[in-house]
Amino acid sequence: MLEAHGEEPRRRDQIRELLLSARAQRVRPALDDKRLTSWNALMIAALADAGALLGETRYLDAAVAAADFVWEQMRDRDGRLLRSFNSGEARIAGYLEDHAFLLEALLALYEASFEERFFVRARELGEHIITRFQDGRAGGFFVSADDAEQLIARRKDLEDTPIPSGSSSAALGLLRLAALSGEYRYEEAALGAVRLAAEIAPRYPVAFGHLLCALDLHVEGAREVALVGRDGLEPLLAVVRERYRPHIVLAGAPAETAATTAVPLLQGRIALERQATAYVCERFACQAPTADAARLRAQLS
Repeated sequence: MLEAHGEEPRRRDQIRELLLSARAQRVRPALDDKRLTSWNALMIAALADAGALLGETRYLDAAVAAADFVWEQMRDRDGRLLRSFNSGEARIAGYLEDHAFLLEALLALYEASFEERFFVRARELGEHIITRFQDGRAGGFFVSADDAEQLIARRKDLEDTPIPSGSSSAALGLLRLAALSGEYRYEEAALGAVRLAAEIAPRYPVAFGHLLCALDLHVEGAREVALVGRDGLEPLLAVVRERYRPHIVLAGAPAETAATTAVPLLQGRIALERQATAYVCERFACQAPTADAARLRAQLS
């Protein structure tokens, strides 16, 4: 019996060698190692949120590196976003989901890092979504851009299964962009997509989870939080991030004044007595600024 057991491993190895030899005569399957803008954007947003909430700088660093790669390597000469990158080259014009997922990712990254370049890029994407993908007549957004390959019909994807649809993502991203920028034409464009599924989504919530997040943000109304100043900033940030706050958008300037900022929510804000100061606003109408973490918590409540 021992000899028989000793033979079995050797016999299996021989069989494997024979199988591998036969398989080697066939064409090997292709390796799908392309990088997609949309999928990378989903990961960027997740890493940005995790980095901010958990205080993990390596998560945030990974999000920044990925976002910079997409922006610098996955656009054409005219700055148009491309969908796929492989073998050192980006190709294929980006679809709605590429633009919308990246819009949400850049806003999440801006809120996590307060680096204005991510807000500027997000706003550029928001403009592009409205210009190239919006259905100005019936509302909502098409999957392909207005100058993409001409098909029999330009379709719209609404269901958030198994990942968010480009339409839902564009709606939520544009609503958040409107709250940070004060440009409420972004909000109007977003609501066009919400209205398309406003009746069916509450009846089948599993299929419209991301769209319902956009609807919830609109109905509840966004709270705009602006943080200005460096000294004493961490306690204020800790209050904002201490629990899940889906109705808040966050802007920050680690300086005593935000006079030259590209983020409208920060414009004109100053740090009181050289201490980090929080402004809690709704549609840019703000409560009294405060440098006290407990008072900020009360304002957010």
